[in-house]
Amino acid sequence: MEAAAVPAVDVAEKAPSAVVAARDVTRRYGEGDTAVAALCGVSLDVQQTKLTAVMGPSGSGKSTLMHILAALDRPTSGSVWIAGTKLGELNDTEITKLRREHIGFVFQFFNLLPMLTAEENVLLPLTIAGEKPDPEWKEELLKTVGLDDRREHRPAELSGGQQQRVAVARALISKPTVVFADEPTGNLDSKTGGEILELLRQSVEEMGQTTVMVTHDPRAAAIADRILFLADGSIVRELPRSEPAEVLSAMEALTAS
Repeated sequence: MEAAAVPAVDVAEKAPSAVVAARDVTRRYGEGDTAVAALCGVSLDVQQTKLTAVMGPSGSGKSTLMHILAALDRPTSGSVWIAGTKLGELNDTEITKLRREHIGFVFQFFNLLPMLTAEENVLLPLTIAGEKPDPEWKEELLKTVGLDDRREHRPAELSGGQQQRVAVARALISKPTVVFADEPTGNLDSKTGGEILELLRQSVEEMGQTTVMVTHDPRAAAIADRILFLADGSIVRELPRSEPAEVLSAMEALTAS
């Protein structure tokens, strides 16, 4: 008598315990002979209360990866989870709700609303969600990012560094599961960029914030607990927290190969 067939179990599809996880993620643009593969089977786990940096040459797929991990884009194939929820099973409304509840963003060009004050820009995610801020947390955050005396200023009255501090505070105000930072120092001078990096590191160490940062700057990547290197749509190397010179050497080896 033949044994009954046992259905195969797809172990890879089991919800990972990581804050953010990807399994065999691909992203292709276009069709047929003109199709371009931006990601080629990327798998990773983002560790809780750690800062993960993603580096790579232009066209390596790092921005595409961040957009997919942050639910701003959908993979061609593969799976992504945020806080145990599989993104591919959500509709657009559910994706929007998940981003609102679990994700904070810091962009290279700040993306502040010019008609709002610094404080109003910081509170914008809560305002959109129809929620009231915790007064103590709001005050603590504004002081931590150095905006206590700039809260009534509009973006045009702030320096680039101050505008990015507003953007960082806006990302943190809702205490998100994960913050995604896309080239957060790319539009700042060296000194101001260093201050923003210190702020991001402080949010991890003192607030327990999980953060994923895409950057081309070895100095920025050097503040991360873990550095992932992408080339041609694949993760090809990983470093623990390293000195800027080590990160630069790894990048140079990547571009030379």
